[in-house]
Amino acid sequence: MKSKKARILVQGIVQGVGFRPNIYRLANAWDLNGYVRNLGNVVEIVVEGFEENIESFTSDIKTKKPPISKIDSVKIEWLDDDGSLQFSGFQIVESSSNFSGSSVIPPDIATCNNCLKEVLKNGDRRYRYPFTACTDCGPRFTVISSIPYDRERTSMDSFPLCPDCMEEYEDPDDRRYHAEATCCPVCGPEVFLYREEKISVDNPIKEAAKLLDEGNVLAMKGIGGTHLVANTIDDLPIINLRNKLGRMNQPFACMSPDIPTIRSFAEVADYEEKILLSNNRPIVILKKNRDYYLSPHVAPELHNLGIMLPYSALHHLLFTYTNSPSYIMTSANMPGEPMLTQNQEIISKLEGVADYYLLHNRKIINRCDDSVVRFRGGDLAFIRRSRGYVPEPYDFSNINTDLNVLALGPEIDVTFSLLKEGKCYVSQHVGDTTKYETFLYLQEAIEHMMGITRTDNVDMITCDLHPQFFTTKLAHELGERFQCPVLEVQHHHAHAAALSLDWGVEELICIAADGVGYGDDGSAWGGEILYSNRTEYERMASLMPQNMPGGDLTTRYPARMIVAMLYSYYDEDELLELMKTDYLDYFPHGSKEVDIVANQLERNFNLTGTTSTGRVLDAVAAILHICGERTYEGECAMKLESMAYSGEDRFDLPIKIVRKNGMDVLDTSRILLSVLEKKLEGENVIDLACSAQRAVSEGLAELAISAARKKGINNIGGSGGVFYNEAISMTIKTVVENDGFRFLQHKNSCAGDGSVSLGQAVVAALSCTKNGNKS
Repeated sequence: MKSKKARILVQGIVQGVGFRPNIYRLANAWDLNGYVRNLGNVVEIVVEGFEENIESFTSDIKTKKPPISKIDSVKIEWLDDDGSLQFSGFQIVESSSNFSGSSVIPPDIATCNNCLKEVLKNGDRRYRYPFTACTDCGPRFTVISSIPYDRERTSMDSFPLCPDCMEEYEDPDDRRYHAEATCCPVCGPEVFLYREEKISVDNPIKEAAKLLDEGNVLAMKGIGGTHLVANTIDDLPIINLRNKLGRMNQPFACMSPDIPTIRSFAEVADYEEKILLSNNRPIVILKKNRDYYLSPHVAPELHNLGIMLPYSALHHLLFTYTNSPSYIMTSANMPGEPMLTQNQEIISKLEGVADYYLLHNRKIINRCDDSVVRFRGGDLAFIRRSRGYVPEPYDFSNINTDLNVLALGPEIDVTFSLLKEGKCYVSQHVGDTTKYETFLYLQEAIEHMMGITRTDNVDMITCDLHPQFFTTKLAHELGERFQCPVLEVQHHHAHAAALSLDWGVEELICIAADGVGYGDDGSAWGGEILYSNRTEYERMASLMPQNMPGGDLTTRYPARMIVAMLYSYYDEDELLELMKTDYLDYFPHGSKEVDIVANQLERNFNLTGTTSTGRVLDAVAAILHICGERTYEGECAMKLESMAYSGEDRFDLPIKIVRKNGMDVLDTSRILLSVLEKKLEGENVIDLACSAQRAVSEGLAELAISAARKKGINNIGGSGGVFYNEAISMTIKTVVENDGFRFLQHKNSCAGDGSVSLGQAVVAALSCTKNGNKS
């Protein structure tokens, strides 16, 4: 057989995941000579050998890849045999920095079983070492400063390898070959305990567990940020933590050592167990079980809570020194500000919050909050897509491969997206950009993402339609910097576009249900039925427009919304008397405030129009005395869902669709009025909560079905934060599918605002032209 030569290009997540040493081993197995090297967003392989062997080798690249790699394409080019390529053996060549294009950086990966065995094996040189990692696990995104992804361009550069680690690092047959985060107790980072000064203790992690079990609160620096950690069995540490943070009601995420422990207090379905154990290791929202025994202050007045498993050796070790079934692991930041990453900043900003600090001396280059998911009827929903997933890109190859787009998202729960060469990189969770520190973090994260993707120029900036958002203002500043146009995208149109990308459909009817999104008429939308073909949208129906007296005050105090929604449906004097007798605690300024709200409605003064589903659900929660003040995002609606969870849907509440301003609208006031009347009759509040949710859901579904029939479309989708509510999602799904339509929900993107930037990028990529040509 005659020897042949070939050049193979592999694209995907193929850097920093042990891909090159795997290629080395496969090439030797098939008796091939040549080399492999990184070229930015591809791995280049040049081989010579028998044609059959090269073809088998190419097949093995796809089927015998490293566990955390992802291959998008494998392209083979047969080279002429001109004698210019003569190799002796197979080599792994140093990464080239001379390339064009972006580089796909893998996300952080949870500690693999092989590394964990070493950490827990007495006598191993990495026994009880909290920074143990290999090519199959460990930090990636959070430690990289630039590309290509090699140790000297990560925060591990500060820790030169010892002879033993260097031997592993240079051995292609070792699983730590070019594992950029590899280290050991001799040469790697160290963990230490701190309180006013570094505490001298033989085992800082063991001492930390002891302090936690004694009721202390610890700030614990991890992979991509810092957690505040507390015991979940005793009430007092949690109450103290809440008082210090000013977060009296917001549920805390927790970490448990293993699945059996989680099952002792929460329900775990098979699909939930699978994602808990995945190497992404997100927080998973689980239902509390009948034997739930953690403190009620962990997730007050909710039927569920967020749980994750350990994803670093540091976490695993912490649980080896305690019998506690769970620790609170909530992001260490003051409300609205970015998670803390630098030791001195952690100590200074958490003074008075943390009693002790468990820190380390490895720099976190990119902070990255924990990802959060929940399931609705067995279907995965991202609440926050961050650690473990970012910066893995979305595929835009069928949409646009030429345009560079920077999409800045909304204002709260912000992510940004960077589209380059047909790949859309959605950032880690950034957060509330109304806070100055978070706004600065957004800008820093943009610069870093552009750096690691080698993006020098942007053809278009896209942002929300709201003129007062800080992200909108930043978009126009960046437009001037890059001398490119700025496209403003309506909030719910972006939701619909992200959903269409998830399913690969070009048009759909989207039920966009959330708290608020700036409408093209200047009002606050949030209960919309949109026709969308990605580039354009048509508003076809909505919830009934309601007044918000005092504007945003109604989002905090939903009893104001009760008055507004019932003002034209109830005798005014009786309504005000009811508010002053049964709901006075829900008005901070008492009877006087009730009169002011009524006066605003009568005079049509200081009112903001809204079709928000969130405000309707808040009003239902308030009228049933479930929640009278929103102290965290979505609180009233979440508590309504939890109350309704154990209820029976036994009330036939009115679902009335009327015409208003030439458009079908669902009369939400009649639903609220009926709920109030039945409550005053003494009906069960839990059952009323269940029926109220169902009525709003069915009304939205009927509006969408009518719109789909008018447009002749089979696809109806749901997007927006309301679709995290399992009961609402499943009710709408049932109604839509029973009518013969296909129901779509987010599966690889967030239903909430975390994917608005992704949707903005979709709209820009399809709507915009480059060099005068439609892409």
